[in-house]
Amino acid sequence: MKKGVLLINLGTPASPTPTAVRKYLKLFLSDQRVIDMPSWKWQPILNTMILPHRPAKSAELYRQIWSKENGSPLLYYTQQQAQQLQELLPEHQVRFAMSYSHPMIATELKRFEQNQITDLTIIPMYPQYSTTTVGSVVDDINRFYFKRVRIPNLRIVTDFCDFSPYIKALAAKIQQEITDFKPDQILFSYHGIPKSYVTKGDPYQERCETTTKLLRAELNTEIPIKQTYQSRFGPDEWLKPATDETLKQLPAKGSKRVLVVAPSFVADCLETLHELDIENRQYFISNGGEDFRLVPALNADESFTQVLRQLVLNLR
Repeated sequence: MKKGVLLINLGTPASPTPTAVRKYLKLFLSDQRVIDMPSWKWQPILNTMILPHRPAKSAELYRQIWSKENGSPLLYYTQQQAQQLQELLPEHQVRFAMSYSHPMIATELKRFEQNQITDLTIIPMYPQYSTTTVGSVVDDINRFYFKRVRIPNLRIVTDFCDFSPYIKALAAKIQQEITDFKPDQILFSYHGIPKSYVTKGDPYQERCETTTKLLRAELNTEIPIKQTYQSRFGPDEWLKPATDETLKQLPAKGSKRVLVVAPSFVADCLETLHELDIENRQYFISNGGEDFRLVPALNADESFTQVLRQLVLNLR
């Protein structure tokens, strides 16, 4: 039996330029799992109202978080995670893929096929299941294997937010920051989704609440913890409370030192490094906050590589 592991994250523009961002956004925002709207209705909006303008603005944001040495933070950390996991699992072939950029999921699945992998574990790098993320990944996997002559034994880890090693690893990182920073408020900011998706049955909100509950129990701190949602897009109602509005209001309620955690991200990216650590920091400070600290994502921490190893080996 030849074993393989595929780590899958969202994706990233190839470079912080309008052309590269436009290519990435067109693919991302054309996914009907992400935008729950008929294609005939959405595509004209995307092509005439969003793609002509948004890429230039987004490219400027990407430039502010792009590394001269390592390029895209999301791509860099995902590569690191795969390389480190390969070292821990020498009997497996470990690869990584992205849903909306290179290396694509189908490309990596074909490489496993060419290498005659017979047992494949796939880990979408989203701790909390959502149809917009894990659901889309499963669609891509199913499309690849549809009518394939041979299909390996497949195991897809669709959610790991209540996996004890993950909770312990993230809590330990948060605890280090609590000890060093001494905040008077902790904010758990999750990537948001439209409220209508939850109404239709997406369990994402419940999985975020489960994560918060487990982290709160593991931390066992008296510092107040709030749960919020970030990254609103479009006119629809999204899950609340919103991270940006909460941070604007906290100083007036007596919270001057806030520690922000982003439990839905396992690798730092635009949403953590810019949206949280630049934009939302400014909202907090300009409204009377004194100090703001973002807990880095688990990234290439050895503790998280061990979490991935335990997920692959189904160890709890």
